[in-house]
Amino acid sequence: MSSDGASSPALAPDADAPAGEGLALAQFGAGCFWSVELAYQRLPGVARTEVGYSQGHRHAPTYRDVCGGGTGHAEVVRVHYDPAACPYALLLDVFWAKHNPTTVNRQGNDVGTQYRSGIYYYTAEQERQARESLAEKQKEWKDTIVTEVLPARRFYPAEEYHQQYLEKGGQSARKSCSDPIRCYG
Repeated sequence: MSSDGASSPALAPDADAPAGEGLALAQFGAGCFWSVELAYQRLPGVARTEVGYSQGHRHAPTYRDVCGGGTGHAEVVRVHYDPAACPYALLLDVFWAKHNPTTVNRQGNDVGTQYRSGIYYYTAEQERQARESLAEKQKEWKDTIVTEVLPARRFYPAEEYHQQYLEKGGQSARKSCSDPIRCYG
């Protein structure tokens, strides 16, 4: 099997199981994954977050590979959540509030295809809600929203130092925390 192209395992659906009974998975790409992850960490009903790479064609990409721009991956946050305590609609609200969905392959100073806006769904219900949410959000923006809505492909966890990066740097991940999120690298 090649590391790129149609036969890559990276193109398969994300078949990982949620981190616990009663939990569901969601994937979002909204620029640099550090601040997006912290926003989700703070949500009541979110049991676990992971940052990583998805939607590309290279099997087992590294951060360096993804930043090189040739893998097709997006920086994403995979969220393990309890739908009874944290409805998918709330995850979508955080997604829309966390970035500018009208900029192609960029968020602020971060430029590249890995910073694209995307909602990567696991179920038909998530897809329906994502598309309806996008249509509603478009009414709030003058520019066209460029967010892609696609099935979740295989998730590759980012290197350990990226996981909960802002929390490790001293920012609070306490549930319902409203402290400003500062991104740094």
